[in-house]
Amino acid sequence: MTLAMPMTDPGQPHGLTTQLKIGMEIHVELNTRTKMWTDAPNVAHPDHFAAEPNTLLTPVAIGLPGTLPVPNAAAVEKSILVGLALNCHIATTTKWDRKSYFYPDLPKNYQLSQFDLPVCGEGAVDIPVGDGSGNLPDVATKRIRITRAHLEEDAGKLMHELPGGGFSDGTLIDLNRAGTPLLEIVTEPDFASADEAVAFGQMLRDICRHLGVTEGVMQKGHMRFEPNINVVITNAAGETFATPVVEIKNLNSFKAVHGAIQHEHTRQVEAWLEDGKTMGARAKSTRGWDDDKLVTTPQREKEDADEYRYFPDPDLVSLEIDPARVDELRAAMPEPPRVKRARFVDQWSLSAVDADNLLAEPVNTRFFEDAVAAGRQGSPAVAPRRVAAVLLNAGAKRANEAGVALDGLGITPVQVADIVRLQDADTVSASAADTLFGHACTSDEPAEALAQTHGLVQVSDDGALDEWIAQVIADPKNEKAVLQIREGKEKAIGALLGQIMKLSKGQANPKVVGEKIKALLM
Repeated sequence: MTLAMPMTDPGQPHGLTTQLKIGMEIHVELNTRTKMWTDAPNVAHPDHFAAEPNTLLTPVAIGLPGTLPVPNAAAVEKSILVGLALNCHIATTTKWDRKSYFYPDLPKNYQLSQFDLPVCGEGAVDIPVGDGSGNLPDVATKRIRITRAHLEEDAGKLMHELPGGGFSDGTLIDLNRAGTPLLEIVTEPDFASADEAVAFGQMLRDICRHLGVTEGVMQKGHMRFEPNINVVITNAAGETFATPVVEIKNLNSFKAVHGAIQHEHTRQVEAWLEDGKTMGARAKSTRGWDDDKLVTTPQREKEDADEYRYFPDPDLVSLEIDPARVDELRAAMPEPPRVKRARFVDQWSLSAVDADNLLAEPVNTRFFEDAVAAGRQGSPAVAPRRVAAVLLNAGAKRANEAGVALDGLGITPVQVADIVRLQDADTVSASAADTLFGHACTSDEPAEALAQTHGLVQVSDDGALDEWIAQVIADPKNEKAVLQIREGKEKAIGALLGQIMKLSKGQANPKVVGEKIKALLM
């Protein structure tokens, strides 16, 4: 079901109603090993996250005269993958254009970008939308039109904090980011609320991370959001007025996206009541977001497209994209996160919370699916929800402590599946399964062998259990508990069970012990 949800606010002053119009520009740093136009290492690749400032440079990266750019084929293919996920038209011919403007962190004084022939053209994607209560039911969606997704290069980074801490009176420039492949995704102004814009941003981040095109670390600027916001105001007479568009620059958290949009809604209406300015040529401006004061702050008047003086880059020929290669990329694409989530919940019986936790990190998602596959190969088959339970308990706590993903713990998917199988068969207890998980993280032995080696196999043998039970019942200090059990007080079994587990060094099967005590005393 597709819902159209215009947002109006009849509570505005002077009998006004208002409707937000929001378009999004989202910049995604691609995690290729090298930069867009040179073989300099890419700071958006995990191997170079910790690089010292201004160490990932080449003559091309810093725009020295006489250098020639060479396009990064991996960046083009990663861009195509995102375009396919957004149902975009993929170009057969694309080209590179110079976008002229001056910034101190843009060494060439122009940005290599795309203007009229982007890699990815028009597309559309459906986002989940709620009912105003904060809920996002999967059945309710809204179509968002994609204008384009074009490939360009990132600029450097301006800083005012000295290495090691402290504030600098001057502006520091780190050019490590200059030349990083940057995919800019532009939407039509189809969002009518901050919630919708955030839902799209979250979904796009999930898509890009599961495609493997970006690490998506917001704090590192791997994804930066720039909502373009204006308000359509209707007065009591039915006349409508559109406020000038404001672009909020470089937001790197969903909290900031939400807060900036909500603040702009109020601010723009107040500004219109004061000055009456409406949308027109040269009316667009940019503002920043103050995370402390929770307000937007003015930056500059925004250029229109003609002021950037786009022209084809003379150093780069146009690029022909083979449709057959696009088909290969499409065929190799992973299942979209929202589809995968629905499968986890509907087919594999995971709770929505467990599904979301496993999908939060793509590498954990893959490890979980590998463990499920391993569980289906053995006998008896292991339920996916049981695999999820072990990974989200025994696995997650160890991964958090070690600062790694599930696949970095050392345990294999086969070992995980076998631990679940041993627990389901009552061969090991829940606490023993947790201990066994820890041993498997440091050994490649089969789970059952590890359980035997470390004495974790539960004893269900009647002779041994009967002997332990008799010994505990005969102990005078347990006389009261025995009497309570004979009187039908089942809770008193726990007192005896604890002693039997201690006597057996944790190896007695508590379920069988409990049943034997009931049969003997009740």
